Amino acid sequence: MKYTPIIGLEIHVELKTKSKMFCGCNADYFGHKPNTHCCPVCLGLPGSLPVPNAKAIEWTIMAGLALNCKIPLLSKFDRKNYFYLDLPKGYQISQYDQPFAINGELNIKYQISNIKNTNKKSKKIRENLRKIKIRRVHLEEDTGKMIHAKVDGKKCTLIDFNRSGVPLMEIVTEPDIRSGDEAKLFLQKLQQLLRYLKISECDMEKGSMRCEPNVSLLKIRNSKSEIRSKLQITNYKLPKYKVEIKNLNSFKFVKKAIDYEIKRQIEILDRGGKVDQETRGWNDKKGITFSQRIKEIAADYRYFPEPDIPPIRWTKAKITKIKAQIPELPDQRIGRFIKKYELSEYDARILTSKREIADYYEEACRVGRGISNKELANWIINKKIDIDKVLPAKLVKIILKERAPSTMGKSVLEKIIGQVLLDNKKAVSDYKGGKTQALMFLVGQVMSRVRGQADPKVVAEVLKSKIKTQKAK
Repeated sequence: MKYTPIIGLEIHVELKTKSKMFCGCNADYFGHKPNTHCCPVCLGLPGSLPVPNAKAIEWTIMAGLALNCKIPLLSKFDRKNYFYLDLPKGYQISQYDQPFAINGELNIKYQISNIKNTNKKSKKIRENLRKIKIRRVHLEEDTGKMIHAKVDGKKCTLIDFNRSGVPLMEIVTEPDIRSGDEAKLFLQKLQQLLRYLKISECDMEKGSMRCEPNVSLLKIRNSKSEIRSKLQITNYKLPKYKVEIKNLNSFKFVKKAIDYEIKRQIEILDRGGKVDQETRGWNDKKGITFSQRIKEIAADYRYFPEPDIPPIRWTKAKITKIKAQIPELPDQRIGRFIKKYELSEYDARILTSKREIADYYEEACRVGRGISNKELANWIINKKIDIDKVLPAKLVKIILKERAPSTMGKSVLEKIIGQVLLDNKKAVSDYKGGKTQALMFLVGQVMSRVRGQADPKVVAEVLKSKIKTQKAK
């Protein structure tokens, strides 16, 4: 029996608004002393009322539009009820059946091998474009953070509520992903897009971007089904279970955890066993997933509309206004860089990997008269220019200075040229015999020794003069 992985992702992204989602507390909590960014709303104290953060809502709409989502004209917040130590209210203000954005997509591109037979020469590498559908983009509040520590020599768990209430955008994909590699590529592309929008740092190590894959396996019975399942298919029945993996704080761990979970589930199914629907954690030291709890379903949370926040209504004009704030996104910028600046796709992808680098390159092209777009690209890519310290105008000056003729003294230059003539007697003889290309070889030898710090035209004239003098003698 063969299997195809059916993988969906739930991605949580902390928005970098100045204040929290439902109160005025400072949302910049990372690295600060525990429980110093709190108020009655964060702590869920009786009588406290939430006031939605308008900027966080607009940014969520912007992200939805950038992900090609539809924006419903009516949305609402809901209460997601569950008990946990880091949730002081006993419920989380989230969205359930009327989120801010639905039915989007994000394309990823990667190389695949096409092998028709066992002959290695028939192996071809081609690019495959995969469309990953986005089910929804909704907004909620983050929870507090549990800190495992020792107090008076005893192990205990402490709670830091600084993170509680920070705006948290959740992006849920359809189960269109087929491997750990695809999941990693999707997350990298999503991170790049959200950073272009400047709505989140998307730093997985700091927790401002978190991913929870849902993994299950679909049984397939023939090679044709296998081929279809690895592409974009919609007519299959989903497995009756899914395993959610938590505690993943890097793209590398997401890939490794998915790959391990696929292998674990195959072994269970091949033995005739049944894979439990559950939530599992990831142990990076052991390279394994481990059981945490039986996975809840929506009914377990007892969702109901948030009574303290009225429904939010949109107009098409307001959505159009938000859409106008979206900058040129990576895929569009790559295409424009290839066409406008005549760059290779490889160079265009590197230069657009970050919005700041792309902006820097375009400014360098604007001020860099006399320097080709390709040369500027090579300097930025290969010299690894620190764009925070070297402004585009300064970079142009550096390039032009390196090109400028040397102020090397004539006597020093003549001494070096004389030595080159002594060391390359055959080339001198060839030039005397009418082989003019030998002169260019000698010019190259001189330029190498002076490390480019001389005018090639001046070098050629001095060489001709000295060789002519040798003839006269």
